[in-house]
Amino acid sequence: MKNPFRSVRIFASETLGELQKASWPTKAELRDSTIVVIVAAVILGVFTSISDFALYQVVDLFTTLVG
Repeated sequence: MKNPFRSVRIFASETLGELQKASWPTKAELRDSTIVVIVAAVILGVFTSISDFALYQVVDLFTTLVG
């Protein structure tokens, strides 16, 4: 029977080796990326809110004209 702990140990050592090869962002890059994500989320939220409000107004207009 194959030892399952050996497979876990091999996986962990390979994962650690790959993580050491990775290039990690500097604090400035991380800060800049975070700002971009926050600004993009705010813009998307504003766009969604305006679209929702506009569609609500159109549907409300049609329902008052019909009803």
